[in-house]
Amino acid sequence: MNKKLVSTLLCGAMVLASATPAFAGVADGQKIALVGKSAGNAFFEIAASSFKETVEAEGGTVEVVYPEAATADAQIKVLDNLISQDFDAICISANDVNALQAKLEEAMDAGIKVSSFDSAPNKDSRQVFVNQAGTVAVAQALMDAVLDIAGGEGQWAILSATSQAANQNAWIDAMKKIMEEDEKYSKLELVEVAYGDDEPQKSTDQTAALLEKYPDLKVICAPTTVGIAAAAKYLQDNESACKLTGLGLPSEMLEYTGADDEHSCPYFYLWDMQGLGKLSAYATSALISDEITGALDETFTAGDLGEYTITEADDGGTEIVLGLPLQFNSDNIEEMAKLY
Repeated sequence: MNKKLVSTLLCGAMVLASATPAFAGVADGQKIALVGKSAGNAFFEIAASSFKETVEAEGGTVEVVYPEAATADAQIKVLDNLISQDFDAICISANDVNALQAKLEEAMDAGIKVSSFDSAPNKDSRQVFVNQAGTVAVAQALMDAVLDIAGGEGQWAILSATSQAANQNAWIDAMKKIMEEDEKYSKLELVEVAYGDDEPQKSTDQTAALLEKYPDLKVICAPTTVGIAAAAKYLQDNESACKLTGLGLPSEMLEYTGADDEHSCPYFYLWDMQGLGKLSAYATSALISDEITGALDETFTAGDLGEYTITEADDGGTEIVLGLPLQFNSDNIEEMAKLY
């Protein structure tokens, strides 16, 4: 773990809001396309803004592109258009693990560097993945939250994004494995994994359906910023006894977070979104300049974030891990909501 980054995450996250890249000129003339999952995702927009500011401050240009829908087919159309536009690199948050492979391989064959962040396509579809936090670390934090909030036993459910989302599925699989391997989770019953497709109304509808199907449901875990905000509002508006945790933005969860009966979410997690955008920008720029190729054990300097080493990802490809997930609760959410 990069000690400098951990210190930044835990002790000085607010500094990143005003931080600027330290070594101007690294990305001179570079042209990068940043592809999101869909428009309207506040998490991606914060990371994208940081990505764009970092590259532009160092002399490059970034075009942020959104597909028409949060589907693989829509992203394939975007990629098809980008490949013919002479970009030096494409950085993508993938809507599907495998469906984008042919287009991303086509991009790489055309000499375009391919990186990914937030949600990775498979290892053959990218050169490196910038991971916001280790998969197991995220899953462990979420499982421990479910165990704590449920009081050690009872029914719980997961409200995910799309059924094809690589990051969601990786976290969910890791959570299931943690439950199976540790006796302390034996009294928890995962009753369903529901999918809100990262749409507020569908996530709300799925929350309502879970409560109707499972009247004894104790906890919903939503590892998606769209899903957790929708579920939080529904649970609180309806004064549900069911509680919530997951991954969310402090600014969207401020009125729902508190360790009392009036709030639907005792606490939740996320990571440094600005740091993720910045690290992804430096990694993509390093690919373009051939400072790295994405190979295991390569190192590079991510501006004022410090030095990073490329490690092995869970899928056998490579990744760069930003750091540990951060907990947001009633003690820190007001300050964090000013940033995110």
